[in-house]
Amino acid sequence: MLMTTNEPVRAGDLAEREAAALYRLMTWLSPAFPVGGFSYSSGIEWAVEAGDITDTATLTDWLDAMLCDGSGFCDATFLVHAYRATEAGAETTLNDIAELAAAFVPSRERQLETSSQGRAFIDIARAAWDADGLDAMVAACRTPPVYPVAVGVVAAKHGVSLAPTLHAFLHALVSNWISAASRLIPLGQTDSQRVLVRLEAIVAATANRALNATLDDLGSATFRADLASLRHETQYTRLFRS
Repeated sequence: MLMTTNEPVRAGDLAEREAAALYRLMTWLSPAFPVGGFSYSSGIEWAVEAGDITDTATLTDWLDAMLCDGSGFCDATFLVHAYRATEAGAETTLNDIAELAAAFVPSRERQLETSSQGRAFIDIARAAWDADGLDAMVAACRTPPVYPVAVGVVAAKHGVSLAPTLHAFLHALVSNWISAASRLIPLGQTDSQRVLVRLEAIVAATANRALNATLDDLGSATFRADLASLRHETQYTRLFRS
């Protein structure tokens, strides 16, 4: 799958355009991009305290479930549909997707997490990585875009291909989960990388599933993870905001 940008196409420019798209993805979904992802654990902090996550094996199982049957798949699907609606200029459809994505968040803290990151992503993209038509698509969302919707909108307006955007988004999501867990269990750097390796095929499968999913396919079966995000709100000692 080729990555493209919204620059004019000229003969011999394909490699340059691919490099530009890759550069943008690596920047937008890097831990250095200031959306504040480091301050959220998506309920993993409570799961560690409760004893559900204690080592690499239990962490891998937990994240596998979140990817395949929980927020990972749902966020990936929302990104796909937001991207396609933006690409088609379907403002009403994009607004409906943004509203549904916000309604799907299971807890107050997760709402804070995804809405804050979505708002930061849009604001920074406008300030440093603006694109023609981006303001209009954002304005079409009466509900402020949550993080996956924001990424889908920005990537589409920059002409970065959907499949690489989706894979990069899921990789960043998983990396942030692992980073949070590594500070909580704790895990060493090598063990953290081992978890990332074990999830590689699962990330790819989740991305491929989301690329072919309709909004009717959305759903979560990770009740324990949702419960973790709810109980984190009253956890006595906390390193993270969710």
